[in-house]
Amino acid sequence: MAKMRRKGDLPTKTCVTCGLEFAWRKKWAKDWDEVKYCSERCRRKKSQPGGEGQP
Repeated sequence: MAKMRRKGDLPTKTCVTCGLEFAWRKKWAKDWDEVKYCSERCRRKKSQPGGEGQP
C-alpha cells in the first residue's frame, strides 16, 4: 500500500484567474504542468472581459 501524504506536502500552484493557491489533485496527475486554474469556474471566467460583476 502506498504511503499517505499530507496535504501540506503536496505541490501547489497559484491560480492565474483568482490568485489563490491550490494543491495537486490525483485527477491532475498526468497533466499537472499544464494546470493553470484552481477550478472550472476560474477556467470559464478567464475568457470573460471585465471580470465578475461587470455588465
